[in-house]
Amino acid sequence: MVKCEECDAEIKIPEDSIEGEIVSCPDCGSSYELVKIEGGFTTKPAQVVGEDWGQ
Repeated sequence: MVKCEECDAEIKIPEDSIEGEIVSCPDCGSSYELVKIEGGFTTKPAQVVGEDWGQ
């Protein structure tokens, strides 16, 4: 498990997760990208891509 940077809630990391996968905080909904480290994963804020309406 890792801690949410926004609300300090615990985010459960599934055992079959892969690097680059996006996980969300169950309390506040913040999204994080999984980063592989020795012995497991850590997170970094996920890049939010806005809608491109062709402008």
